[in-house]
Amino acid sequence: MNQDSISALLESVRDDVIRWRRHLHQHPELSFQEEKTAQFVYELLQSFGNLELSRPTKTSVMARLIGSRPGKVIGLRADMDALAITEENDFEFASQVPGVMHACGHDGHTAMLLGAAKVLSPLQGHIKGEVRFLFQHAEEMHPGGAKEMVQAGVTEGVDLMLGIHLMSQLPIGKMGLTYGAVTANSDRFDITIQGKGGHASTPQSSVDPVAIGAQVISSLQHIVSRNADPLEKLVISITNFHSGTGAYNVIPDRAQLSGSVRSFAVEVRELAITQMEQIIKGITLAHGATYSFDYRHGYGSVINDEDVTRSVEELITEEWGEEVLLHLPPMMGGEDFSAFSNEVPSCFLLLGAGNEEKGIVHPHHHPRFTVDEDAMQDGVKIFVKYILKIATGTSG
Repeated sequence: MNQDSISALLESVRDDVIRWRRHLHQHPELSFQEEKTAQFVYELLQSFGNLELSRPTKTSVMARLIGSRPGKVIGLRADMDALAITEENDFEFASQVPGVMHACGHDGHTAMLLGAAKVLSPLQGHIKGEVRFLFQHAEEMHPGGAKEMVQAGVTEGVDLMLGIHLMSQLPIGKMGLTYGAVTANSDRFDITIQGKGGHASTPQSSVDPVAIGAQVISSLQHIVSRNADPLEKLVISITNFHSGTGAYNVIPDRAQLSGSVRSFAVEVRELAITQMEQIIKGITLAHGATYSFDYRHGYGSVINDEDVTRSVEELITEEWGEEVLLHLPPMMGGEDFSAFSNEVPSCFLLLGAGNEEKGIVHPHHHPRFTVDEDAMQDGVKIFVKYILKIATGTSG
């Protein structure tokens, strides 16, 4: 096995990866509904040979490439689900499913990991240890498919994991790494304020939940500015405020608020919960109203292990040079890869897939989102070269 033979294998799957991505893009499926996607992946993996296949959950797939000698067990992950968004691109391969599209790059992630599996499966005799290809469902919907796959045992015995996310915000040719926290804890909450309705002309006879809700919104921001350590990251966003029926002269009896809390440190996360309830309770009590407060933990923070991340950085600089590498700060977004990184030393890599010259500039979850398909070849190469680096002691 030499550099030229590996390069030839990588080049041989380039068109396949693009074709697979376009097929998946045309046929998107929502979280927990990826039945046809999972079957498509399963049948392709079956055609590669040397892989032991299983279905950890109804809409996920795991393929095991067990090497000829003992060694590390390495997990590689791709997510497969799409979003409830109507596509506005006019590609020949645009979504054929009304109201559903791949607007976050998961079609590319799946295609890249399929490409890596096709390259690595004939190299079984050179592999020490095991490679687990994890095709995960439901990244976009809490509680998330990663948690379900962990519960199904896919990480048992795994020594380290690698995940790659295509990013339209990063230009093609760039790769982003973060040591430590990569994404934030992403939690959700609902608040109901129960007041007393009345006529707008006699507000003294009512307990106005709209005025109380406005005070709650304003006061919750004091947690960020005055209660949390300014050196710690915390975001509290009210994203919904519903009250009333549309009548101009009626004070409603109830207001409903909801939103999101983003944090990194466990202590800050718990501070936010405690302080939020104290503020809501104090304001509603002061005005004679009652409340309910439902706070739900979402995805935890993805944590990049220092040693695993350093080994990925070494591979990138060896293969592409230091100029392609970007050391990025943590993001306030959420990612359910955290279920894996909580169990196994992991690295989550961000791969540049934007290209202004091609008009590939729209953010994730936008109806015109897409990726530069040339970036997928870098993704396949990273997966393959990393396995060869760890499982054979050489990158090819």
